[in-house]
Amino acid sequence: MRRIFQFLFLSLVLLACAAGAAAWWLSQPLTLRNPTVELEIEPGTAPRAVAQTAVAAGVQTDARLLYAWFRLSGKDRQIRAGNYEILPGTTPYSLLQKLVQGDESLVAITFVEGWTFRQMRAAIAKEATLKPDIAALTEAQIMAALGKPGVPAEGRFFPDTYTYAKGSSSLAVLRRAAAAMDKRLAQAWELRDPATPLKTPEEALILASIVEKETGQASDRAQVAGVFTNRLRKGMLLQTDPTVIYGLGENFDGRLRKVHLQTDTPWNTYTRPGLPPTPIAMPGKAALLAAVQPANTPAFYFVARGDGSSQFSATLEEHNRAVNRYIRGKGTAPQTPLAP
Repeated sequence: MRRIFQFLFLSLVLLACAAGAAAWWLSQPLTLRNPTVELEIEPGTAPRAVAQTAVAAGVQTDARLLYAWFRLSGKDRQIRAGNYEILPGTTPYSLLQKLVQGDESLVAITFVEGWTFRQMRAAIAKEATLKPDIAALTEAQIMAALGKPGVPAEGRFFPDTYTYAKGSSSLAVLRRAAAAMDKRLAQAWELRDPATPLKTPEEALILASIVEKETGQASDRAQVAGVFTNRLRKGMLLQTDPTVIYGLGENFDGRLRKVHLQTDTPWNTYTRPGLPPTPIAMPGKAALLAAVQPANTPAFYFVARGDGSSQFSATLEEHNRAVNRYIRGKGTAPQTPLAP
């Protein structure tokens, strides 16, 4: 009996030592090969493979110990796929918590108000942390993949900052931006002035894109929208330079000339009445609201003052005086609209 008690006592001592060693190990910062270790876990990765992947990525510990901890915790099957950053000070305990909670490392990309779809694609292409899954797709293919076949891509994405996990799909980010624009546009349309000449949310989106490109100072935005709304009501040409520039596409060299205003394209509002066939850029929330709630103004014209603001005029005579004052003495082209 004495030997049995000695054996049991020794076993308990060994178990206590093992438990103490395990508790100590779990609370000790892991040694990392680099200041930051990036760990990518693919969907369906088994817990043993997760431990092996962590060690291969730069967590300098025994993969068998790590796997044993995953199993003993009872949370090994709760580990989530994703991209993780393991930082100095991370312990085996906190590492498992991060993997179970899906606490991925996030990156942000910003789409700027007034950007075109081409500029959006260029920004996405520069993001090495996004999968280049739209690189070989045409605009039409991208929109079809987003569930919007036949819908032009221009203006269909809401300008904002979007966070995503490293290695995310570019298409997934675009899907979020498209959903955000759908929501913002629907909200704006619900708030529209009953007297608006706009007939559909799509027309509101097109006008908002023009307002976005034509507004130099935020306080002028509703007035700019008011000018274009007045022109639409009267059947006047919108005569807005940004639509002409958009129609020129990559042929635009940065300087708008008279010949450009006279060259017909589907977006040239000097040669074609009404709104252009598509938006010309991404409008933000303020531009969307201005398009559907324009200022009640007598103005039909405006011209840039040179400080970001605009001078608004109710008559062509007033407008011409404003052009003489702010533009013609400076040798630059006047801001539109210019004439009925």
